[in-house]
Amino acid sequence: MLKTIEKNIVPKLLNDIPNQPSQKELIAVPERCRFIMVFDREGYSPAFFKKMWDRYRISCMTYHKHPGRDWPEEWFHEHEVMMPNGQCVTMKLAEMGSKVGSGKNAMWMREIRKLTQSGHQTSLISTVFEQELTQLSAKMFSRWCQENFFRYMMEHFAIDLLQEYGTEGFPDTEQVVNPAWRTLDKKRNSIQNKLRYRQARFGEMAMHPQAKDNEKKYENWINKKAALLEEVEQYEAELSNIKSKIKEVSKHITWGNLEDQDKFMHLLPNRKRLMDTVKMIAYRAETSMAGILKSETIDMPAARRLLQDLYATEADLLPDTENKVLTVRVHNASRPAANKAFIRLFDELNSAELCYPGTNMKMEYVLALNESG
Repeated sequence: MLKTIEKNIVPKLLNDIPNQPSQKELIAVPERCRFIMVFDREGYSPAFFKKMWDRYRISCMTYHKHPGRDWPEEWFHEHEVMMPNGQCVTMKLAEMGSKVGSGKNAMWMREIRKLTQSGHQTSLISTVFEQELTQLSAKMFSRWCQENFFRYMMEHFAIDLLQEYGTEGFPDTEQVVNPAWRTLDKKRNSIQNKLRYRQARFGEMAMHPQAKDNEKKYENWINKKAALLEEVEQYEAELSNIKSKIKEVSKHITWGNLEDQDKFMHLLPNRKRLMDTVKMIAYRAETSMAGILKSETIDMPAARRLLQDLYATEADLLPDTENKVLTVRVHNASRPAANKAFIRLFDELNSAELCYPGTNMKMEYVLALNESG
């Protein structure tokens, strides 16, 4: 994933993201970055973060995979955090500098932790050095927005829709995960989980021994402990054995070397890629319009609902070829508050002076309410 980001995505972002600081600004302000990339834990890589900063001055942020010991609770203080959807929430946050990574890939980063009501500490690391910790917390701890995005796209844009039923195989040289390795890896994970559980039980029994004054209970405790120890040793032997087998099996294998029963097909991707690209463009356009509709009384979800109503509202197309204007007269909404929001949106759209695609006719959006009085 990180290789794909570095080779295919970063060059495009460097070229396409607007309002990036100039080289002169970056030299003048050593803490400034070009832009910020936010990852889930899958993107955790101190070496990658360091490379992005040293080579491109791109800041990165993700959850800390190895945060170490909990910080003292007195380090945490309540902060008001404005979430991306406009909601203001209170979080208990703490921050300190942390050296993340090892050797030549080690780098001092900002570590911010959130203390939950249950006492759990969630840690994020970041190479964003200019922004306040509340701004970074909003970006990272609102990662649920990604799940909301996919749910919204499936519900309203059918991004999970199957576009065609055609399939195709893979080239014989394509590298895929070896089924034999996958089976062994799955078995190893199962044994490790069983071993951890029994080790925890054994440790708990060792920490809370049964008193010897009750001979029957003490003997029962000894027997249970002995049985657990036997199971622990058994699973340790199985784990050692399967780890040896995994070392002898290649993790990847070429498609051509797969057994026939292990080969599979994948869907033809071209049409779905095109349709998903169109849907993403439509979603971004909707998000921009929703941002215009947002106000003190309209949050982002409400703005999207207003736009969904607008999409279903009838409109009249009134071309004026002489003045080269195409008027889009939208019928009134059922609520005066919605009409006011649409008028604000139409003012923004009209100020852009966009022409209808393929023509030289400027589009003007009006609400029927305006024309009737």
